[in-house]
Amino acid sequence: MAELVFIPMPRMGHFASMVELARLLVDLHSELSITVLILKLNPDAQVAAYIHSLTATRIKFIHLPQPQTQKDISFSNHISNLQAHAPLVKDATNNILHHSSSRFIGMSKMFNIVELKDSDTEFTIPSYINPVSSKLFPTILLNPESNSMATTLVRWLRKAKGIMINTFWELESHAISSLSNGSVPPVYPVGPILDLERKSEVHQNSDIMKWLDEQPPSSVVFLCFGSGGNFNEDQVKEIASALEQSGHRFLWSLRQPPDPFKGPMASQTDYDDASEILPEGVLDRTHGIGKIIGWAPQVAILGHPAIGGFVSHCGWNSILESIWFGVPIATWPLYAEQQLNAFKLVTELGIAVEIKMDYRIEVIGNGEVEILRAETIEKGIRCMMDKGRDARKRVKEMSEKIRRALMDGGSSHSTIRDFINDVMGSMPKKN
Repeated sequence: MAELVFIPMPRMGHFASMVELARLLVDLHSELSITVLILKLNPDAQVAAYIHSLTATRIKFIHLPQPQTQKDISFSNHISNLQAHAPLVKDATNNILHHSSSRFIGMSKMFNIVELKDSDTEFTIPSYINPVSSKLFPTILLNPESNSMATTLVRWLRKAKGIMINTFWELESHAISSLSNGSVPPVYPVGPILDLERKSEVHQNSDIMKWLDEQPPSSVVFLCFGSGGNFNEDQVKEIASALEQSGHRFLWSLRQPPDPFKGPMASQTDYDDASEILPEGVLDRTHGIGKIIGWAPQVAILGHPAIGGFVSHCGWNSILESIWFGVPIATWPLYAEQQLNAFKLVTELGIAVEIKMDYRIEVIGNGEVEILRAETIEKGIRCMMDKGRDARKRVKEMSEKIRRALMDGGSSHSTIRDFINDVMGSMPKKN
């Protein structure tokens, strides 16, 4: 029996993907078991509910205690708080090995450009076909306080025995090839790792699905910005005006920002009364063609035939889900690596249209959060719904490829088997 230890970030998008990978691995090999360590970082209530719903017999979950050295939960302390878990992770894995018959333990961790952040400088990056503007680089690289930390994290990656990536060859063949020159550990593209079973959990008579059932095919714009995507009142009003002016049917997941004192891992909440932050009368004027909701069952919605386009923050899980269902995206990245994701979709692959590629919700230095005007948002929506035929055609073609990747003999299915063979082959031989 081989034992793997997974250590995901305790945020629903990260956590669900890693658990889905664990389920896939144990299903493919009877001699694998997996333990998931849960970090004590302002836990997401959705994560707790998700764990409770799982029934896999060879996947165990262990909640780690809070580190004694953990600092307050502000964003600036986020990485140091992750590092404070290292002794607890070591103790937990040693304990697993001591009480297990396994002979192998693997661990899966999730863990100057600053001066060019406002320039038009473009860089040739091996994993991209086209030159990339420095304005699209992740905030962690553009912020002086976090740039050195990012460099350290990259160095740590080089110490790994292998890197599993939630992607597939047909989507990022150029990037995967550029990482296969021996300068980094072996790369295993094993995606898409998606939690598609959640689609069946949404009752077909729910208010949201019932409303979608009443809409024509491919007519609805779906807006959803992930677990960390929320806007201030001024930006909410601009989005509402753009939707009204576009004339398109829409389904908008509008969430309330979390309490800033709860730290960067805090969850969003739904508004008690969203009309209080919307333009006066907009709900009446869009009645019948638009619906504003709180939390959205995103997988079920993207899989509904009424959805014709997706205004997205370009989080990686959202991208893979959208491709799976063949839904084109209008890009509105917010943070992390999402600007580069938008560049990949629009410029490299042509399966999305741009609302804005270099928007970021984080403030760098003394800057202010940009307010994207209604005219810009409306233009992107119209381009996606009225003119985006090429993007729509390409994303449908990519949808067929993403599904084939996981079939027996597909690119990712074969890579997953290669990974399992490498794991089993690394086990010490019995005397």
